Amino acid sequence: MNDLLETGVEEAGISFVLNGRPVRHVVPVRRNLVDFLRHDLGLTAAHVGCEVGVCGACNVRVDGAVVRGCLMLAVQVDGLAVDTIEGMNDSGEIAGLQRAFVACNALQCGYCTPGMLMTACELLRQNACPSRGEIRDAISGNYCRCTGYQSIVDAVALAAQGGQP
Repeated sequence: MNDLLETGVEEAGISFVLNGRPVRHVVPVRRNLVDFLRHDLGLTAAHVGCEVGVCGACNVRVDGAVVRGCLMLAVQVDGLAVDTIEGMNDSGEIAGLQRAFVACNALQCGYCTPGMLMTACELLRQNACPSRGEIRDAISGNYCRCTGYQSIVDAVALAAQGGQP
């Protein structure tokens, strides 16, 4: 990738797996991943929040790990697998979390919700029964501007217990 930036190349062809489907696209080499997903591919759930990797609104999953889409260039996913919250919704992977967020009124304004769901899903994949402290630690990298953290922690705990409606 650094070679592309240093040689003056403005666009590059990439191919990767997006939400389980192969994608090929030509992308400006300086476009970040979240802008590429939103503006070029129409996947608008991940948001651009702080643009410095602090707020977590731009979270996407690359090769199984949640990353900040604003800190990664689209050309960096060439050959990798990318999952967005849209794909995780379509697969049913986050259905329990979604029901728990609704039941606990954890949706707030919704701006942070995709990033929170992505982070919570990763937590529950690594630790099926986290403590409330572990949940708070996991979501500490995601900002909720509505300050709905208590409800979000309640929702993740409910989903972990399998008690969502």
